[in-house]
Amino acid sequence: MLGRMGREQMRAGDGDRKAVAEQLKSALDEGRLDLHEYDERLQRTYAAKTYADLDGLLDDLPGTVPVQHSQIQPATAPASPLTAKGQERSGPAQWVGPYAGVVLVCTLIWLVSSVASGELLYFWPVWTLIPLILGFFGQRFGGRGR
Repeated sequence: MLGRMGREQMRAGDGDRKAVAEQLKSALDEGRLDLHEYDERLQRTYAAKTYADLDGLLDDLPGTVPVQHSQIQPATAPASPLTAKGQERSGPAQWVGPYAGVVLVCTLIWLVSSVASGELLYFWPVWTLIPLILGFFGQRFGGRGR
């Protein structure tokens, strides 16, 4: 009796439905289907009883694209500050430079203000040095790793 039955009339198995669902998911990920159409086709996939029910679901979709040829770029990890030997920098070298730049800008603002006023103003950038000094000594002599 199976010899006279065509493929379309044969019952589909769970593996067949799962394979179609995976191809639909790939089409969704590639932007070939919107979420509503994906949901409709997925419901029809899991409700399919025969191969004929599954055949129409993928007809208008091209084959899936391997990840290597996909237009979607994989996410990359942010670059970590590395030394020349490829080891991560630790300690004050990571933040002293950028924070020293802040102190320098504050000092330049004080200098320009003092020159513009014609008198030596209170040196307020000294307050920006306090976190720099505390952070430096805390990192250098603190109990990191205890």
